[in-house]
Amino acid sequence: MTDTPTDLADLTATELRAGYRAGSFSPVEVVDAALARIEARADLNAFVTVTAEEARAAAREAEAAMGGGDLPPLFGLPYSVKDLTLTKGVRTTFGSKAFADFVPDEDAVAVGRAKAAGAILIGKTTTPEFGHKIHTSAPLFGRTLNPHSPDVTPGGSSGGAAVAVAAGMGPIALGTDGGGSVRIPSACCGTVGLKSTLGAITNLQAGDLFSANVHVAPMARTVADTALLFEAVAGFDRRDPYGQAALPHPMRFEEMAGLRVAWLPTAGNRIDSEIADITGRVVAQMADAGAIVTEIDLDFAALEETFMVVLETLLASRAGPVLAAHRDDLDPTLLVHVDNGFKHSALALTGAGAARTRAFKEVQAVFEWADVIASPTLSAPPLPHGQDPHGPILINGEPAGRVRHSWYPYTLAFNLTGHPAISFPCGWTASGLPVGFHLAAPWYQERFLLKVAADLEARLAVPATAPARTPAV
Repeated sequence: MTDTPTDLADLTATELRAGYRAGSFSPVEVVDAALARIEARADLNAFVTVTAEEARAAAREAEAAMGGGDLPPLFGLPYSVKDLTLTKGVRTTFGSKAFADFVPDEDAVAVGRAKAAGAILIGKTTTPEFGHKIHTSAPLFGRTLNPHSPDVTPGGSSGGAAVAVAAGMGPIALGTDGGGSVRIPSACCGTVGLKSTLGAITNLQAGDLFSANVHVAPMARTVADTALLFEAVAGFDRRDPYGQAALPHPMRFEEMAGLRVAWLPTAGNRIDSEIADITGRVVAQMADAGAIVTEIDLDFAALEETFMVVLETLLASRAGPVLAAHRDDLDPTLLVHVDNGFKHSALALTGAGAARTRAFKEVQAVFEWADVIASPTLSAPPLPHGQDPHGPILINGEPAGRVRHSWYPYTLAFNLTGHPAISFPCGWTASGLPVGFHLAAPWYQERFLLKVAADLEARLAVPATAPARTPAV
């Protein structure tokens, strides 16, 4: 066995599976490598809880099972779960001091399916309190750092999951996405994040399943690994109103030639010139390969008010039961949302549902003639840690509007409409920060979407770290 623990931590899930089949290494070695990486990069603060003893015990069981026939799809793969998602017997804090000692007595559906597929839980990753903001920081655990720069955010709210994957603390992870919460940190950290269709991955933690917008979502360093995790945790569940049928046969995708692309460079927002240039080159490459590209104009930024009504009423319902006893323990930026949530009327919430319906119809009209909607994931590179989550951002050095309206309108819209969407790396800025490219597809077409993303990933061949740049003379 020639691989060192450091080498194993950097392998993808697909490479680890091949190594298991070849007998090149064991689950014990792989889990030890992931745990060693977590310890070595403790400065990044990606984990709230590390389940080292449990993971090593599971790895020993997996090692004993090697050579016994076909291996399950996630056999021996270390993975993490965002600390908003229930894990039986492992504390789940929701990023909050109010739940610092809460230990669930059941697994979330996706966690149970990952476990049944052979994955080994190595810990719970950091999240802002109740997933309320795009910075991954909370009074409970402090601040999580971007592995590519300590000065900028790793994004949120699945920031710990993205950092863990990017830094080799397990090749795959489960995050959650309520407005871009796997796709934003994926763009910030140079990883892949998939938000599926409502019901494709059952999330029974949502109090209102009929108007849900929060998804349990797979994350990885490659599209292939993301697809591997998606296939293991997706599927029919009679308890979910949107999960009553198996995923339909995917749309055909053989090659880029003929793919109908609706290109959305801006969505009612400004865009950083470097992001516009990098993502524009991706679209040009698609066109050069034969894709039929048509630029479109959708005002997703105008959905911010609708999104805030949905988000803030949800946060008020979550935080309400602990507010009296723990108000002083809660993140001040969360309290702004919670207090607003109590002020939203039933009429406002009903109006938000109607606005979601209009947005769905608008997106569906695009899919009458387009196969995918392509856009940047974010309008600007990762924001500095000091960015006010309620304040304006700077784009091209000028104030450009509030964070949700101006930085990620591309992502939040598809949480409101329910369409599947993916972010994957498409380049690096001159300062060495990753840039994400975003694709959305019709409902239940995750497999088609993953194929298109994999094709682009191969064409772009984006390096895992920023290329060295020649200093200016």
